[in-house]
Amino acid sequence: MSFGRLVTAMCTPFTPDYQIDWNSLAKLIDHLIETGTDTIVVAGTTAESPTLSKEEKLELFRFTVKQVGGRGKVIAGTGSNNTAETVEFTKKAETTGVDGVMVVAPYYNKPSQEGLYQHFRTVAEATTLPVMVYNVPGRTGCNLLPATAARLAQIPNVVAFKEASGNLSQISELIGLIDSEIAVYSGDDSLTLPILAVGGAGVVSVASHVIGNQLEEMMDAFFAGEVKEAAELHRKYQPVMEGLFMTSSPVPLKYALSHMELTPTTVRLPLVEMSEEEKEKAQSWLILIEK
Repeated sequence: MSFGRLVTAMCTPFTPDYQIDWNSLAKLIDHLIETGTDTIVVAGTTAESPTLSKEEKLELFRFTVKQVGGRGKVIAGTGSNNTAETVEFTKKAETTGVDGVMVVAPYYNKPSQEGLYQHFRTVAEATTLPVMVYNVPGRTGCNLLPATAARLAQIPNVVAFKEASGNLSQISELIGLIDSEIAVYSGDDSLTLPILAVGGAGVVSVASHVIGNQLEEMMDAFFAGEVKEAAELHRKYQPVMEGLFMTSSPVPLKYALSHMELTPTTVRLPLVEMSEEEKEKAQSWLILIEK
């Protein structure tokens, strides 16, 4: 199954009293589809998943599937650091109509490479849905190495990897070890173009909330052989890609989206909204976002 080139790790809008803002969410989903997003990831890190209950996540899966209405695909974030719970929750996600699941490497436990392999294998074999394996060592405390990922790629429904190690050599090695039909996505907006250059399929993006058309244009240029044009677009929007992580994600993203009148700035604790000083610094890249 193809999830396309531009996959958005969607944030979760909240009302001022910290409930899910369903009206804003509907508007955001439409905006993403209209600005180039091929697939939406629901309840990933950008969605503040650690603060979402399982019931809220299942509601989000159902709502997003309905709102997308076949205009793109929907991936449910079902991973955790408890293998049995991940299996159970992934099976529940299957009933919501999503097109696939994204499973993050277990965090905090620091499993060995064999432990990582057995975790992902157990989850993948327990579901009929396509699986995207998510490696993000900066958040999990463990790194899924290319040799282990290549073993996972032999499992029939492991169809994609989201690589956020930030290590281009590692990502290049992974792409060289697996079948070309298995997609490797950049998990960092700022590394999208370099990862495309070594054989990547696209990006699981945060910046696509605010510069979706521009990211699509950059990738289209690259795949059309217009590498110079792609590089120019990459450099132009690099400040946005970096600015969205100037403090804990998705805090800057929600601030940017509020300027576009798409979502409130509300985040759930332990995240807090941007300070006045941070807002002032953000003006330098906000001007690059087309309303």
